Amino acid sequence: MTMPHWAPEKESEAVDLLAAATEPTRWRILATLASAGTRCACEIEPVANVAPNVLSYHLKVLREAGLVTSARRGKWIDYTIAGDAPARLARALPTALPGMPQATR
Repeated sequence: MTMPHWAPEKESEAVDLLAAATEPTRWRILATLASAGTRCACEIEPVANVAPNVLSYHLKVLREAGLVTSARRGKWIDYTIAGDAPARLARALPTALPGMPQATR
């Protein structure tokens, strides 16, 4: 068996990305945006089930991780899953590492 060569900086990026996505509140936000498309923060708040300031923090983490994008519309801010987010998350999984067997469907 050949062991994959680890690149610590890539491992850290993958772990950070997955950590941003898998926190339960952020997971609910991502699931909402994936199923419902672009949504205003006010529409995400009931699904996230957190106070507005806490929602703001979670959305900031998702933006900084590059998993969501935002666009200001007057006093509202709309959020959308970043176009490359699914591919980046898939690449972050250990099964996507070079030399690792790929899952079959």
